[in-house]
Amino acid sequence: MTALSAFAAALTAPDRRPPPEFAGRAERRFAVYRNNVMVGLIRALETRFPVLVSLLGEEFFRAMAREFTRAHPPSSPVLMSFGDELPDFIGGFEPAEEMPYLADVARIEIARTRAYHAADVPRLGTDAYSELTPSNFEAMLIDLHPAVAVIHSHHPIWTILAMASGWQPAAAIEDWQPQAVLVNRPDLDVLVRPLTTGAALFLEALGAGRPLGIAATEVAQDVPDFDLPAALATLIGDGLATRIHVFGGDLP
Repeated sequence: MTALSAFAAALTAPDRRPPPEFAGRAERRFAVYRNNVMVGLIRALETRFPVLVSLLGEEFFRAMAREFTRAHPPSSPVLMSFGDELPDFIGGFEPAEEMPYLADVARIEIARTRAYHAADVPRLGTDAYSELTPSNFEAMLIDLHPAVAVIHSHHPIWTILAMASGWQPAAAIEDWQPQAVLVNRPDLDVLVRPLTTGAALFLEALGAGRPLGIAATEVAQDVPDFDLPAALATLIGDGLATRIHVFGGDLP
């Protein structure tokens, strides 16, 4: 380990002694610097995961963020992706085991960050679908915009997100059912909205490279009440695609 990497490793590991150059009085200065670095990283996580902060409270979140940072220190000076491992970390974080939906909340917030920084690729307008007919529907492939993400959950994740974000009044959730959300950035702002299970699976299938017809058939087999016209309306009306092309080759 180089002196620089030893220095960096010691910044987020309180049980690791600083490099020899910081022995004596300099060690106390290093401890202050280490604390400041940890505080800054926790604040970066608070900025990226405001809904988690709202759900957990600042004290709980900061304690969890401190443990997370010690286990997963940033690997880059660019903090845009710092916290990508947080959903998996939450899944094994014992103090949060009574709130199993938190990991999915974190996934939504990660998708929001990625959507915000995604490439500004031109989106297809409604005219682009004018040549879509029953005869070519089966073979059409759709490229989704890089800002588009679908998050599934076994929990009412949209309702939880909406109440924690102040989009709807807080209330007891009586119908605890799986929900899905769509993350998208149609203009400058990132938007999150609910999706039906069928529409979510359909968009995921398209994103995985399934042709339109095959994606629709597969989802209809799994979701009896799948509404294909409504799913297509979401695809087209929300401007989720960047390209339509004809399938030719092995399916992924």
